[in-house]
Amino acid sequence: MKHRSHALATLAIASLLLTGCAVAAGTEGTLSAAQSDTSAPSPPVTSPETGHAGGHSGGHHGRGTPSPGTAPEGPSDAALMVCGDQPMDRLTSILDLKEAPHTINTWADSTFTCIYHLQEGELKISAQEASNQATALTYFNAMQALAKDAKPIKGLANLGFPAYETTDGSAVFQKDNFILHVNASDLPATLGPENITRNALAYQLSTTILACWVEHP
Repeated sequence: MKHRSHALATLAIASLLLTGCAVAAGTEGTLSAAQSDTSAPSPPVTSPETGHAGGHSGGHHGRGTPSPGTAPEGPSDAALMVCGDQPMDRLTSILDLKEAPHTINTWADSTFTCIYHLQEGELKISAQEASNQATALTYFNAMQALAKDAKPIKGLANLGFPAYETTDGSAVFQKDNFILHVNASDLPATLGPENITRNALAYQLSTTILACWVEHP
């Protein structure tokens, strides 16, 4: 990651720690996979803890990965932040949008996903909750191993967390028992008045959400 990304990450953390963070607001509400038409069936995968079949809604790996363990009954406040005011404000600012984009969110397979409907395509941000940090890291490592053209995010740019990006516009971070995945692969290579790349957009939105998680662990 370039030096500019380091500076952007630092600014994002500093500004959000001052302004505070909010959970999902202005969305259509949390839907289960059975209720939402945005959810698609996932192939069964094997849990490293239970050995039972589970599901994974990641979408950019192509093969099954371990499930994150025991599923919570619903998304935590931290997971809900992927559809909160801060990533929404950051997105509208970066792309100079005249109004906030329509969003819809789902809760399935221990994953809270917020889909931002942009004119150029869908932006998907998800937070997957594992039963503990060790399980989350195991799951993250499996995701990285299976992801196409994955490149570790190193140095200051990873903010001290395991992280990687893919050439098609995804950024994935692991913090505590969460795996954060910002997937901009449905968007064009560049967008907005500044022609920001989809990879840079995914990274900046990731740091915005991570700043909220740092403030509210």
